[in-house]
Formats: sequence, structure tokens, C-alpha cells
Amino acid sequence: MEQKMLRFLENSKSIRQFKQTHLQIIINGLQDYTFLVPKLISLSSNLISIDYAVKIFRNSQLPNVVAYNTMIKCFIGKTHKDALHTYNHMRLSSISPNSFTFTFLLRCFESFEYLQDGLGVHGHVVKLGFDSSVFVLNTLLDFYAKCSQTLDFACRVFEEMPEKDVVTWNTMISAYMDIGEIDSAIKLFESMPERNIVTWNSVIGGLSKCGSMELARSVFERMPERNEVSWNSMVSGYVKVGDVGSAVSMFNAMPVKTIVSCTTIISGYMMNGDVELARKVFDHMPAKNVVSWNAMIAGYVHNHMFDQALSLFHHMLIDGKCRPDQTTLVSVVSACTHLGSLEHGKWINFYLRKKKVDLSVPLGNSLIDMFAKCGDVEDARAVFDQMAKRCIVTWTTMISGLAVNGHCVEALSLFERMLLEGLKPDDVIFIAVLSACTHGGLVEEGKRIFGQMVHEFDIKPRIEHYGCMVDLLGRAGKLEEAVSFIESMRLEPNVVIWATLLCACKIHGDGELFESVTRKMLEKEPSHFSYLPLITSLSSSVGRRQDAMSFRKAMKNQGIEKVPGCSSIQIADGVHEFTAKDVRHVERKEIYRVLNILDGQRCVIEVGTLKDIPLWSKYSHPCYESNKLCKFWKTIAN
Repeated sequence: MEQKMLRFLENSKSIRQFKQTHLQIIINGLQDYTFLVPKLISLSSNLISIDYAVKIFRNSQLPNVVAYNTMIKCFIGKTHKDALHTYNHMRLSSISPNSFTFTFLLRCFESFEYLQDGLGVHGHVVKLGFDSSVFVLNTLLDFYAKCSQTLDFACRVFEEMPEKDVVTWNTMISAYMDIGEIDSAIKLFESMPERNIVTWNSVIGGLSKCGSMELARSVFERMPERNEVSWNSMVSGYVKVGDVGSAVSMFNAMPVKTIVSCTTIISGYMMNGDVELARKVFDHMPAKNVVSWNAMIAGYVHNHMFDQALSLFHHMLIDGKCRPDQTTLVSVVSACTHLGSLEHGKWINFYLRKKKVDLSVPLGNSLIDMFAKCGDVEDARAVFDQMAKRCIVTWTTMISGLAVNGHCVEALSLFERMLLEGLKPDDVIFIAVLSACTHGGLVEEGKRIFGQMVHEFDIKPRIEHYGCMVDLLGRAGKLEEAVSFIESMRLEPNVVIWATLLCACKIHGDGELFESVTRKMLEKEPSHFSYLPLITSLSSSVGRRQDAMSFRKAMKNQGIEKVPGCSSIQIADGVHEFTAKDVRHVERKEIYRVLNILDGQRCVIEVGTLKDIPLWSKYSHPCYESNKLCKFWKTIAN
């Protein structure tokens, strides 16, 4: 009967199956059988919860060493205190620990980096005679390497070990590699009596992480045999140091190209801007995992091809073989943010709710940023309120979003709420709060918050903080106070500070100060020509046309041109970008044909046709379906 129940437990894949089997075990009085208790503890911990596993353990009448070990193992990564309590209870129950007991116990402490508890267990290892066990000492060696700030304890254990196996050497080599002591690791590697492929891969992986690719290549060439890990370490190492050419050569030499190697080379191509080559590798992959899709989507975002990122995301959903994860969604939301595509963003938010995806902090932050930048403050606030955990970036993003959308008083209230909740502000969030004061014209509040930042939170102002204050005072017309503030700055004012004051002079018509500031800008950074377009434009607007002509001539001599603006429009699932005199769009002939038709006509919006229409993009674009122009326009001949 016991064997039958054991088979039932091993076949339990769901909570329901497990509980049915557990009930049968209790009904048949088998709950204290030696082989069943550890299996019940292990399965309940995996399928239900650690608390359920603890109840089973406590209700067992005579748990043996295997049951205790299983219980301790279940605590790994969850709690070290309960693991230590279980071990102490085991000793009080006069049950002798074995090598597995110490291995699981040390791994519990390793998860939380509790060095002192590990030292105590080390004492028990010696006292109970397990200091001759290679298995236990290897675990102890690994524990000290990961939990101690230095390798002193690990080196002592290594040197005093009566017997060392290949795992011992590999652990010590990896420990040296992890702290960047390459010479010590190589010296130990060369002195090894025997090596396995894990040893070779450990050295290559460590050298690749440190960027020592020349040395990694020499070790790689010496390998008696190589596996997938060996090749992947070399490819990823070359990509990490930016040597995509060597990474591609290594990738092409691989006997078998795996998902990992293909994904790595895609990331390398994308980092290098070789989008077409990355897509070629991606399309030829026999199998893809979610990381492959993520590399490609993130690569499009990195290369500012946001519409392609959204298109590939749609293909991923249609393909259906890989479910998007948090990383996928963060990249896609980033693409929506850059495109200003609110409809795509709303759809992703709906997808999260429908699929019951956990709203992680990075994903929540991305959604808040996207909604705020698209002007949808209500949805941004809804995401903020929905988040179970928030970091300083979350608060900063929400405050900034409220500020740029004109909800400046609400932004300050949210900042006060954050302080009441005990979260310490950083320098970045003060930029967002001061910007809120600037957008709302809240001069006194801005002064108070600047003082609070300096005196209460001991944050030294950055040039951005000073810029916000100059902008705040300048917009309010307090130009003399703004000049005094600039003169009191602990940092040297840069071009941005002067340009901010320059704009304020233009707004309030102070020509005398305008001339003075312009002269200072030219004196401070005579070789910095990027601000010439601004000075030229402002000079014209305040009536200094002769000065404007001089600056235009200077711009021409330096070869400076104004960067053209860019417009975008969403049609169905695509987002199309345009600049002035654009010739890049595939439908440019049809677009210009329609524009030429409209050019000689006077078009007005038909009265009532746009009533209750939330978005232009819900209807066909005139460049695609000119016959539907009547839905939007009523053409009246001159």
C-alpha cells in the first residue's frame, strides 16, 4: 500500500491530485511511514506552500533524518531562521545529522548571506567528524566564497582539505573569477591535477565576463573538447566587449547553433546597428524562445525602430508559441511611449489584465510613463494605484507625469504623500517636483522645496535643479531674482541656464537683459554653436533683426542646420512618421498626390462630423483611401 501511495504522489501534478492522495494516505493510516513523509513535505512545498509543508512535518510522529533534511531543503531561498530552528529541533530529538543536512543548511544561509550562522554550522561539521567529507567541505567552500567579503575563509578551507576533487578546484577557480582575481584563478587552473569540461568552461566564462577575450580565446583553443557552453561563452564575451566581428566569426564556426547562441548574436548585431542581419538570423532560427523574441523587440527599440518593435510583438502573439513575459512588455510599452501610440498602450494594459500578468515594478513604471506622456493621466494614476510595490522611480514617474499634464498641485500633493509614507527622496525626484512648480507657476512652493532639498535632505543641487529654479523665476517675470540666483549658484552656469534666462527675457520683453545674456553665452562658450539657432530665433522675435542676420550667417559658416520636426499618425496597427519634405515613406507618391489635391483648395471640417470621435486614427487616413475624405472634409471651391 505504501508503494502504491508513493506512486500516486509521484504522479501528482496539481494541488487537487496531491490533496486527494494525501487524504487517502491519512485514511489508510500511512501518514507516518518513512518513505511517504519526505515526499509529502517536498510536494506540498512545491505545489501548495511552505506553510502546508511545515504542518505535515509537525504532524508526523517520528520524523527521521530524511524528513528533517527534506524540511530544511524546502526552506532554501525562503527563510534561514526556520531552517536553523528545524536543525536545532533535530539535535534535541537525538537524531544525528548526515552530510545532506549540512549541505542544505549551508545553502539556506547562503541565500541570505548569513556568515555568522554558517560559521556556527562549520563548528558542528568539525565536531561531528564531517570535516573529512569532500561533499560537505565543497559546500562549505562555496558558502564562504559567496557570503564572505574576502576569500580568506574559503582559502583556509581549501588548503586544509585532506582530499580535493575536481568540484573543489572548480569552486575555488570560480570564486577567484567572481572577484576579478584573474591571475590567481589561472594559476590555480594550471596547477590542477585533472580538469573536466566544467573547469574549462568556468575559466572561459570568467575571463569573458571580465572582458579578457584574448586570454579566453587562448584557453578556448587549448580545450580538448568543447560543448555548447564553451561556444556560447566566447560568443557572448565578444558581444559584451563590442567586438561583433569576432563574435560572428565564432558563431559561424559553431558546429551546432543553439537558441542561446543565435539570441546572443542577434543582441550583438542590434547593439552594432545591423538590424537587417539580426532579423535574418532571427528569421532563420529553427526554434525560438521568449528571450529570442525579447532580444529582437528590444533591439528594434534600441535602434529607434519603434513601429517594427510593435509589428514583431504582434507576430509573436500570432505565432503563439512563446508567451510574452515582463521583459517583452516593458520593451513594447517603451515603443508605444516613443511613438505616442496610446491605443497600443491601452491594448497592452488590457492584455495584462486579461492574462492576469503580475504588474512588476519595471512594467508598472513603464506603463505610467507611457500613459502620462500620451496625456492619459487617469490611466497613469490607475496603474500607480494598482501597483503593490513602488520604488522611488515609480513616484518620480507619476509626479513628473502629473506635472507635464498640468496637474501641478496634485503632483506636489503626491510628493508630500510619499514623504509621509517614509520613502526618502533622491535628487532626481526633486527635479520632477521643481518642474511641477515651474509648469504650475508655483514660485513660493518651488523656493520652499528647493530649500527643503538642500537643508532637510542634504542633497547638493545639480545643474538641473538650478535650471528648474531659473525657469520658475523667469516664467514668473522675476528676472532680477533669477539673475541673482544664477550669481549665487555653487556650480558654474552652463549654456542651458543662460538659454533659459534668454527665453524668459523674450517672454517678458526685456531687451537689455537679453543682450547682456547673449553676450555672456558667447563669451562663456564661444566654440559651442548648438545654441545659435535659439539665439537667432529669439533675436528675430524681440525685433533684433540685424543680430538675427549675423547669427544666421554664423550658423551657415559653421554648417549648422535646424533639426526638422517629426510628426506621426497611427493607422490600424501601424504608426507612420513624417518629416518636412519626407521622401522615405513607401506610400510617398500617393501622399504627395493627395496633398497636391488639397493644396489648391480650401478645406474646412464639416460641422458635426467630428462630434464624439475620440481618435483620428479610428478612420482611414486620406493618403490611403482618398475616396473617404468626405467623412472628414467638406471641400469648398475658391
